[in-house]
Amino acid sequence: MRLDDYDNNIRVEDQRGSRMSIGGRGGKVGCGGIVIALIAALVFGVDPGQMLSMMEGSGSTTGPVQTQGGNTIEESCSVNEYSHESCNALSSLNKTWAPLFRQANIPFTAPKLVFYSQSGQSGCGAAQSAMGPFYCPTDQGIYIDTDFYREMAGQMRAGGDFARDYVIAHEYGHHIQNLLGLSSQVHSLQQRNPSRANELSVRLELQADCYAGVWAGRNRSRIEPGDIEEGMTAAHQIGDDVLMKAAGRRPVESAFTHGSAAQRMKWLRTGIETGDEDKCDTFSDLR
Repeated sequence: MRLDDYDNNIRVEDQRGSRMSIGGRGGKVGCGGIVIALIAALVFGVDPGQMLSMMEGSGSTTGPVQTQGGNTIEESCSVNEYSHESCNALSSLNKTWAPLFRQANIPFTAPKLVFYSQSGQSGCGAAQSAMGPFYCPTDQGIYIDTDFYREMAGQMRAGGDFARDYVIAHEYGHHIQNLLGLSSQVHSLQQRNPSRANELSVRLELQADCYAGVWAGRNRSRIEPGDIEEGMTAAHQIGDDVLMKAAGRRPVESAFTHGSAAQRMKWLRTGIETGDEDKCDTFSDLR
C-alpha cells in the first residue's frame, strides 16, 4: 500500500532498549462523524486489562539483545522498515478517521503508537511480545513489538505491507470503539452476562476488522495489486479456528474470542468494499 510519509502530528512512544521517549503532539483534534447504527448492547470483546493480567504468566519470547529505540519521532520511526511502515499507517489512519468524527460532532483524540521490544509497560499492565499487538483503552495506546511482523511472514505465512497495515488498522478500530463508548458498554454487558462474554468479544473483534477495511476502502487509490490478497490471507491466518488447528486443538466455536477465518475475511472485505463505517454493525442480530 502506497502511503505518504508520516507527519509530526502523530504520537509515538518508544520503550525499546530500556529507553522511553515520547514524541509528537497529543490532544484533541476535531470530532468525527461516524453515524453508526449500533444497538445499545454494543460490544467490547476481551477487556485488555483482564487479558494482559491473564497472560502475564505466560512466557514471553525473549532474545539475547533488545532492539534499540529512539528519542524522537524521526528516530523511533526509522529504527527499521516496520517502524517506518507503522508510523505511516498511523498517520494515514489519523487523517482518515478524524474528519469522520468531526462531521459527526464527536470528540476525537488520536491514539499513540508505542513500540517495545520483548517486554514493556502499558496503562493496562505488562506488555509482552507473546501477546502480539494490542490496544490499551486506559492510555489509548496501540502497542507493538515489530518482531511480530517477522512471525507473521514466517510462522503464519501472512507477509506483505498491507497485511502489516491491517494489523495497525485493526487495533486502531478498537480505539474508535473506545472513543464511541462502545468498549465500556460492552464490558458492562459482559459482566452482566458472563456466559456471552466470548460471543461479545467476537463481535467486537469483527467490527474492528471492518473498521480496518473502511480505512483501506477510503484510501482505495493507495491500494496496489496484491494488497487485498495479503489482507485476506492475514485475516484467514489469525482466525480462531485456524489458530486452534495450528496449535493441535479442535476448533470449538464457543471458545472463539476473535472470530473464525471466514468471519474475519468477510468483515474486512465488507469494510474495504464499502468504505462505510455504517456497514460495520456486527451486532444488529444480537438478542
